[in-house]
Amino acid sequence: MNLLVDSNQAKSNSLISEAASERTLYPYVTGTSVIGIKYKDGILMMADMGGSYGSTLRYKSMERLKPVGKHSLLGASGEISDFQEILRYLDELILYDNMWDDGNSMGPKEVHNYLTRVMYNRRNKFNPLWNSLVLGGVKNGQKYLGMVSMIGVHFEDNHVATGFGNHLARPILRDEWHENLSFEDGVRLLEKCMRVLLYRDRSAVNKLQIAKITEEGMTISQPYALKTSWNLAAFQNPTAGAEGSW
Repeated sequence: MNLLVDSNQAKSNSLISEAASERTLYPYVTGTSVIGIKYKDGILMMADMGGSYGSTLRYKSMERLKPVGKHSLLGASGEISDFQEILRYLDELILYDNMWDDGNSMGPKEVHNYLTRVMYNRRNKFNPLWNSLVLGGVKNGQKYLGMVSMIGVHFEDNHVATGFGNHLARPILRDEWHENLSFEDGVRLLEKCMRVLLYRDRSAVNKLQIAKITEEGMTISQPYALKTSWNLAAFQNPTAGAEGSW
């Protein structure tokens, strides 16, 4: 009898444990590429506002660029609810840092290192946060830009991108980026990259935000649309010359 009770208790505990598990087993609402670059005065970052429910562009007002403390700016692609969880972690981190009231504040390098530890820790627990993150900022005149993937792979560079941006935008950035970019030239370069992504990435939408952060502070723009042209022959008849296509 005791064995039977113990067996039922173990089964009940197992069911409770499974019910309490809240892993992101598959991303549901996702955002696509984020692109960040250094420019003459600071950091520029751009992302669209699409939220894809599977393959359906269900949401078109998802803000994926957020300030972190006084010196940092965060952009995220991937699962939106996991991004919200990361923002909650960062709110707690910045609050704890401010509570010291020692005249110092956490800079972008420290925030980036924290995010790499969080992502790698969750990956090791087989419970990853399904995001790729871009973290940029300026502190004491030093510009910083880095990214971290959902499994904790991270690096710092003069320009970074997530998602399809790694394949379609970074070749453009390698050719055209230079360290003395003005704000206007930086915006034009990011818009050129986002226009290419809009043409080629089915999850991209023509509703964008751009953010900048300098020593003076940060601003995130209101949403706006790019000028596009869909009159090219390749767009009007994409299967021309493709024998056997539908």
